[in-house]
Amino acid sequence: MSKDLQIIGITKKMLREAVAKNSYWKGSLAPFPKSKALWLLSNSRIEEEDYCGVIGYEGEKMISFIFMFPDLLNNKESEPTKIYWMISWWVHKQYKNTVLGTYIYNEAVNLTGKQILIKSYAENVNSFYEKQPFTVIASRLRHTIFFSMDASMLIGKFRFLKNFRFFLNKIDAATATIIKLVNKPIARSRTKELSYEYINQLEDITWDFIEPLCKNDLIYKTKEYVNWQLNNIQYTQTPIPQKHPYISLQTGTSNNIYIHNLKIMKQNKIIGFLSYVINYNELNIKYFLVGEEDNYYLCVDALIENLIQKKAKFIFTDDTKLSDAITKRYKTIFTHKVIKKGLAHKETKLGSENLEMLNRDGHFY
Repeated sequence: MSKDLQIIGITKKMLREAVAKNSYWKGSLAPFPKSKALWLLSNSRIEEEDYCGVIGYEGEKMISFIFMFPDLLNNKESEPTKIYWMISWWVHKQYKNTVLGTYIYNEAVNLTGKQILIKSYAENVNSFYEKQPFTVIASRLRHTIFFSMDASMLIGKFRFLKNFRFFLNKIDAATATIIKLVNKPIARSRTKELSYEYINQLEDITWDFIEPLCKNDLIYKTKEYVNWQLNNIQYTQTPIPQKHPYISLQTGTSNNIYIHNLKIMKQNKIIGFLSYVINYNELNIKYFLVGEEDNYYLCVDALIENLIQKKAKFIFTDDTKLSDAITKRYKTIFTHKVIKKGLAHKETKLGSENLEMLNRDGHFY
C-alpha cells in the first residue's frame, strides 16, 4: 500500500466540521448522504467526542470506511450503558486482499473501548468473525415478502437471472397486478373501521402508547430518541438521480425514499403504531407496535393497505410473527428467509445474558 495512507477516526465534532466544509461530498463516492450526517448531528445521545466512523484515505481517495455511532443499552432498573453500533464495513475492491480491512476494523473497535454491537453482517465475512472475540447474542430470521416477481430484487439475490431481466419485468407487471387485485378488496374490507393519523413527530399521547411497549427493548427508548430515529431529515429525495453529484455507501438517497409514521385508530383510540420506509418498490418496517393482542391482525391489515397504496412490491422485516401473519392473511408470491446473527464484542458490558434484538433495535436504514 501507498505511504500516503491515512486512517482517521471521525468524532461528532469532526463530522460537524466536515458538513460545514462539505469535506466528504466533493467526489463521486461519499461514505453516507449528507442528510445522514445532519441526522447524526441532531442526536443528543452522541457527544462531541464520540466516534461516528473510521475512514481510510490514500491521498484524497477514500479506500475504506466503517460506519458506527453510540447508543444506550437498556439496563432496565439501572442507568443505560453506552455501546457502539457498527453499522457497516467497506473496503475498496483494490484493497480486498490486503491488511487494510482488518487494520481499520481493529482501529474502530479500539476507539469504542470494545463496546461494540453488530446487528447483522454479510455472510462473506462470517469466517472473519468466527476468529474474532465476538459472541452471538441474538439469532433471527430476516424475511423478504414478495408481492410480485420484482426483477431488480430477484437479480440482486440470484445473479444468474440477470440475462432474463426482460422476461422478469413482464412477469413482474402481471403478477403484481393480479396480487393487488386479490389483496386490495380484502384489506379494504378488513380496515373499514380504521383510520390513520399520519405524523412527523411523536406527541405526548402517541408516546404514552409507545413507551410501555418498548420498555424491555435492547436499546433504551425515550420520546426524543424515537423522534430522532423516525425523522425524515435522514433521507434525500433525488428526482433526477443521475445528476446528483455523488453516490454514497449508506442507504438514504434515491428518487423515492421517505419515511411514513402513523397511528392506527379504531373508534378514536390508538390500537397500533406503524413506521415504515419506502424506497423504490421496497417497504422496510421500522416500528410495528400493537397495544392489545386482539387488535394484532387489524394492524397487519393496516400495514398491507399502506403497502398497496404506496405500490410497494416487497416487505423487509426481522419480525417472524409479523411475517407469518402477513403470509397467512394475504396472497404473496414467496418469502425469502435468511438467518441474521447479532454480535457483541466479548468485552462489551451487556448487563444481561437474556438479550433479544428486535427489528426496531439498531434499525438505521
